[in-house]
Amino acid sequence: MTRAPDLNLVPFVSVDHMMKLVLTIGTERFLTELSAYIEEDFQRWESFDKTPRVAAHSLDGVIELMPTSDGTLYGFKYVNGHPKNIQDGRQTVTAFGVLADVATGYPVLMTEMTILTALRTAAMSALAAKYLAPKGADTMAIIGNGAQSEFQALAFKAILGVTKLRLYDIDPVATRKCAFNLRNAGFEITACQSKQEAVEGAQIVTTVTADKQYATILTDNMIGSGIHINAVGGDCPGKTELHKDILLRSDIFVEYPPQTRIEGEIQQLAADHPVIELWEVITGRTQGRRDGQQITLFDSVGFAIEDFSALRYVRDRLKATGLYQNLDLLADPDEPRDLYGMLLRHEATIQGAA
Repeated sequence: MTRAPDLNLVPFVSVDHMMKLVLTIGTERFLTELSAYIEEDFQRWESFDKTPRVAAHSLDGVIELMPTSDGTLYGFKYVNGHPKNIQDGRQTVTAFGVLADVATGYPVLMTEMTILTALRTAAMSALAAKYLAPKGADTMAIIGNGAQSEFQALAFKAILGVTKLRLYDIDPVATRKCAFNLRNAGFEITACQSKQEAVEGAQIVTTVTADKQYATILTDNMIGSGIHINAVGGDCPGKTELHKDILLRSDIFVEYPPQTRIEGEIQQLAADHPVIELWEVITGRTQGRRDGQQITLFDSVGFAIEDFSALRYVRDRLKATGLYQNLDLLADPDEPRDLYGMLLRHEATIQGAA
């Protein structure tokens, strides 16, 4: 029995199609809708399989697989993190992902996830800040103005109403790039000469640096009461951005503790240091921000459920846009048990055409 052709072809979203999809939907709308998908999946957190990402570390970086399933769909992302790549004109982070049907094991989507990961990271940051940042916050410092910075800014504008940016990077070229790219996006932008200057007057501080090292991007004296810290850059063992004393003064919110304790800022703390799981805040089981004096810290390392949400969102948008191509990825013999026979018939077809 021959299966219907559309069951054997896998929709593939290339980089070109992903860019067109984002631009067709609109970047801020894309971020807002993606954030809603993540929020929906965090509300059913307990229905997912969960495991820390499977990582292969080297001196130059890390390669990771990030799998999860809700029992109906299975998703995974392949992603790398190689900070030195920038020296060769390569991306620090690249990724692709797959979504599959649990009932059959057949993949139903394959997509680039370099751009999509930047979008989902920003959407996740803004979602966390919706529950943790001071009410009415309109000013954000972004320390580290690389590939993720513009996405962070646009997500916080779309979801929280942030309109004032204070930018700093050790490389002034990166700050100029970020300011230029966001020049028509509705922000009041200040390019700062130091980290200290950047955090002055900011209610939200985002750190999103790339170097794989124990770093002190923020020192304790830079963080006053009431601030929300969106710590994005510390995302693997041996890579942090915040001084330990900041952590000890903050209420720390995480995605999945077994992963964050290995990769996040809290790798600096005792293994039993108390943290709050963000899904419990989103479902109302636990309070997020309590008052105007509380320092909240989202120790973000990225988790597979967020990628699952992103894959699910993209799949739901494809039919209306047609921005994909079908990959002939799955062998489909006339008789499922006769895979070799399919090979022989193909050989005969080639010889007949010769």
